[in-house]
Amino acid sequence: MIIRPIYNILLLPDVTYYFKADFFSESAGGQLEAGTDIIFAFVKEDIGDSSLQPGDFYPIGLSARIENIGEDDAVQVRTLHRVVLTDITVDQDEVRASVSLRPDIEDMTEEQQKEEFSRLRGSLLKFVQGYQWGLWARGFILQRKTMSDLASSLSDYLNLTAEEKYAILACDSVQNRYRLIEKAVQEFMEVAKVAAEAQDAQKNNQEQLYREAALKKQIDYLQKELDDMHPENISDVRKFEKKIEASGMNEEARKEAEKVLNRMRQEGKESHEYGLLYDYLDFVTSLSWKSPKYKAIDLTRAEEVLDEDHYGLKKVKKRIIQQLAVMALNKKQYGSILLFAGAPGTGKTSIGQSIARALGREYVRISLGGIRDEAEIRGHRRTYIGAMPGRIMEGMKRSGVSNPVMVLDEVDKLAKDYGGDPASALLEVLDPEQNNTFTDHYMNVPYDLSNVLFVCTANTTDTIPEALLNRMEVISFPGYTAVEKYQIARKHLIPKAMETMGIQKNQLKISDSALRRIIEEYTMESGVRDLKKNIETLCRTAAVQLVKGSAPGTDSDAPASSAASPVSITKNNLTGYLGRPALHRERRLTTSTPGVVTGLAWTRAGGEILFIESRLTKGKGRLTITGQLGDVMKESVQIALTLVKSLYSKECKVFEDHDLHIHVPAGAVPKDGPSAGITLVTALASLITGRPTDPDSAMTGEVSLRGGVMPIGGLPEKLMAAQRAGIKRVFIPYDNVEDLEDVAEEVKEKLTIVPVKKVNDVLKAVLE
Repeated sequence: MIIRPIYNILLLPDVTYYFKADFFSESAGGQLEAGTDIIFAFVKEDIGDSSLQPGDFYPIGLSARIENIGEDDAVQVRTLHRVVLTDITVDQDEVRASVSLRPDIEDMTEEQQKEEFSRLRGSLLKFVQGYQWGLWARGFILQRKTMSDLASSLSDYLNLTAEEKYAILACDSVQNRYRLIEKAVQEFMEVAKVAAEAQDAQKNNQEQLYREAALKKQIDYLQKELDDMHPENISDVRKFEKKIEASGMNEEARKEAEKVLNRMRQEGKESHEYGLLYDYLDFVTSLSWKSPKYKAIDLTRAEEVLDEDHYGLKKVKKRIIQQLAVMALNKKQYGSILLFAGAPGTGKTSIGQSIARALGREYVRISLGGIRDEAEIRGHRRTYIGAMPGRIMEGMKRSGVSNPVMVLDEVDKLAKDYGGDPASALLEVLDPEQNNTFTDHYMNVPYDLSNVLFVCTANTTDTIPEALLNRMEVISFPGYTAVEKYQIARKHLIPKAMETMGIQKNQLKISDSALRRIIEEYTMESGVRDLKKNIETLCRTAAVQLVKGSAPGTDSDAPASSAASPVSITKNNLTGYLGRPALHRERRLTTSTPGVVTGLAWTRAGGEILFIESRLTKGKGRLTITGQLGDVMKESVQIALTLVKSLYSKECKVFEDHDLHIHVPAGAVPKDGPSAGITLVTALASLITGRPTDPDSAMTGEVSLRGGVMPIGGLPEKLMAAQRAGIKRVFIPYDNVEDLEDVAEEVKEKLTIVPVKKVNDVLKAVLE
């Protein structure tokens, strides 16, 4: 069977065609004889038979049979059926393929086909009446008996591209194929009428539509010419054509953009949907679709940038450098999604900006706090009024590149309601196995997010769904010590605040003692956010003094020129600038009282000390718990009471005729967690034995009914709180000893840290 490549010729089934013998290849020339079967394979471009590759062929071809070979080498060929070509191979000039029949969808009866053909032929006969060649054309048209025969005979005159001719053949539906043929013939007639200015022809509604299509083609051509001549006045359609062509979109995105562009072209500027179509094309063409070129990572430079922007955080910086090293070896985006978890003001968000600067990439920050609607992540579908892309793709547009450093801030504050679950929507964004084909509902086409370096931040991991948390590597941000806060203030906060307020370096001096007093008496957080606010308050107050030439708190009318002398802030005059300290930090107990013990707690703002107070009163053995304790902490009270009764069975008879009241001060603040278990046990043991505990001691640890002390979290923050409060000795679970590596040396130097395994170890050390 001969396979003949063919280009830009309209061939349809069940039609007789005539070719010259040399139309077929020389290798097939010797085989040409009546009855020979032929497969016409349609190629996409006319590149010559010798240069063809399997990918140059369309998948649908046409089977035919040679019926006769005339003496003048005219070969009569009858086309038969449409076929599907598979396994195409090209060996020199010979093409081979496997073929299978592709049947038509017979959605028109023979009567309907005849009616459609008769109507179109009638239109053609009426059309040719007004031309000199109309008599010849009339006989030519009357010889055609089918729609396919008519289309094939007129194909040289129809204004069809090679793709449009193939589209007619590839159409499975007979009805749709007839519509394409009719459209091509009608456009041919309308273009001819426009060219000849035959304005007197009667047109029905259907013809008017075809005329409009012909005119639009002419307008598009003329508009293109004008745009090339005057680029400054380029039309919207032409502008987007160029942007789509230069965007580097993937095939699916290009098809969708061209589809919207065609609709925009058809609607026109007067349409109410024109603005929506314009916004969509403007968005997708503003994105960066091209894969970025690899840029070498300088680890030394990265370390310098991180040290320059952030003081301390050695463990965090070490993990970031490890991530960058892996990326440098793989020469692409690689590694875990980092989740920076810690108290506010510890530098989680700003270190993401430092990573971007170290890599030389664009930086984008997206705040997720309070998001309840899944569409905020995946976008709205364009069927809705006011549809918008999601925040992820909006951030990609702002960055202008396909590989920014994107910080997803406050992932622990995502909410869930009837609008969907935004945390679940983030799974596709952060999963390296899925985000290379992330599909925003507004765009409706896949976009590759695998080149983006995602960094997430959170104050706590407790509220993050487990499925989302598993896709990230948690890096804890411990609170800053007083020494670290001092260095951060000197190196970063004070210079930045002075620059922001317009204060010169020699116009303001803050003494070391004043700065340390601010840290100790005016701030109590783990981070440096309150410290920054206080320093900015100092600078603003100093700015007033520099301009007016008066000390804070006075009403001087001195002119601005009198402010030549610099402002000096010391420990003694600090109150004049900041007022009295508003914070009342818990300090160690000064007296020892039976039933009162110091514990350690972790909050989102860092570590704090808390006091467990217990007292017996005459009664019937009732238990009262106050201090706004959560369910877990109430369970710890029950466990502690059971343990104490088992350890001090004789002394516990007092509970039979006494009521027990347990209180944790600061009742307006909710408290929960199991780490106060050992503190509760010690407080109750101290109460019933009448032995006061050491006020210089504090403790933390969960307890079991077996009397074991189990590990807890947040140890670095808790130990810093103990050190700030003046505690000298701290009891911690033995299993938390390894966590001491994360505790600052200056904190460990000022504390005696005692690891314990059993409740009895604590009771012996504290009570006996």
